[in-house]
This record gives sequence, structure tokens and C-alpha cells, in this order.
Amino acid sequence: MKDITETVTCPLSESAREAFKHVSTATLTTQLFGRGLRNSHLEGLRALNPANQRMVGEAFTLRSIPAREDIDVLEIFQDYDHPQRKAVESVPAGSVLVVDSRGKTRAASLGHILATRLKTRGAAGIVTDGTVRDAEGFENLDLPTLAKGAAASTNLAIHHVVDMQVPIGCAEVAVYPGDIIVGDRDGVVCVPRHLAEEVAAEALEQEKLEAFILEKIEAGNPLRGTYPPDQNTMQEYRAQGEV
Repeated sequence: MKDITETVTCPLSESAREAFKHVSTATLTTQLFGRGLRNSHLEGLRALNPANQRMVGEAFTLRSIPAREDIDVLEIFQDYDHPQRKAVESVPAGSVLVVDSRGKTRAASLGHILATRLKTRGAAGIVTDGTVRDAEGFENLDLPTLAKGAAASTNLAIHHVVDMQVPIGCAEVAVYPGDIIVGDRDGVVCVPRHLAEEVAAEALEQEKLEAFILEKIEAGNPLRGTYPPDQNTMQEYRAQGEV
């Protein structure tokens, strides 16, 4: 088994990053399923800006626990070093902020101002298993954001941010810092960092093969022999690539 602690610090290759930009989350779940990973899709999240859904980046994690009334008071917002704000100012360019909100939706995980700051810092997106507020602002923000919806209440009402860049659970999926987060119209998938390079390459090849198969199906071919492809179909596919 590969040493995850070693590979997580290695930069994702540009070829892998480019591949992730062109493969679907559906393809990625199939690739991960083939490697024994059945729980990679973050359930129940939707894109808040339908025109801006494609997202690829390394996970920068943020963890919350239930708020407590004597600690999480409104005056907390005066603290520039509040963990939530420190996280926003720490997310590297090209990374995705992934927030563990414990699946709670009654108060927002963050709002439009913090999201805008993430955009100006070059973040690749936001993922939370909670909600956001200022939903209209997110609809027009050029930053992919996937969440369970919107809520008017500030995060302090039910969330207490305690840590960043630690393993978290988001939408019932384990997310480790540096894992690759990919989002599209079907939702969000977490690719373990130590598998990212091989998954990216094989997912891209799967997409090419399935595009060829789709052409055959559209032309009237039956499923038998075409999907899944038999030896003859695979020979035809390979021959096409040699032309």
C-alpha cells in the first residue's frame, strides 16, 4: 500500500489536473468503485450557481462542532483570528474549501463576503454539507459552490469552527487534506490523493471509450457486444485510435 502521508504533499501533476477537468463525477465514482471505494460521492449537495458547476482542486478542510451559547456570541465576529476567518485567509490558490457542518442546515456555514474573499484568493470552489446565506450573491459569484441549500442564520447559531486541515466527514464521506475534490452537475466526488494520478488517467480513457460506445448506440447498435464492449468492439475502438 502506498504511504498516504508521503503522497499527499506532492503537487498534483498538470496532466492529472487537466484530466479531472474533463471527466465526470459519474466516471470517477466508477473508477473508485473498481478500487474498492464505494463511498466517494458527497450526497445531497447542489450547485448554487448552475452556470458554474465544474470544480477541481485539493481539499482544504474546515471542521465544526455544535455551538455553545456562552462561547459563540455575536462579538466573536470582531475577532480577525476567528478559526473560520483564518481558514478563509489560508486556503491556497487552486484549492477547494471543504466544510464539515455535520449535515446541519439551520444556520449557514459561511456567507457571500467570505466566499468572495475566497474567490479573490484564487480558491477553486466551496463544498459544505450545510448551507450558505446570501444565496443571491452565490448565484452570481464566479466560484463553484455546492451545498445543501440556503439559510438566513449566521453560522454562530449552531456551528463552532474548531480546526482546519484535519480529516473531516462531509456529507458522510471522509475527506483528508489534499484529497482531490471534483464537482459537476451530478454533485461532488472526493478522490483520495494517493490514487489521484492513476484515477485521472484511467478516468480519461474511460470517457473516451464511452464516447465511442455512445456513438455506436446512437447509430442503433444493440447493447449486447457494445455495452459493455466485446472483443470486436474493443478492436474497432483501438483501431480508431491508431488512425
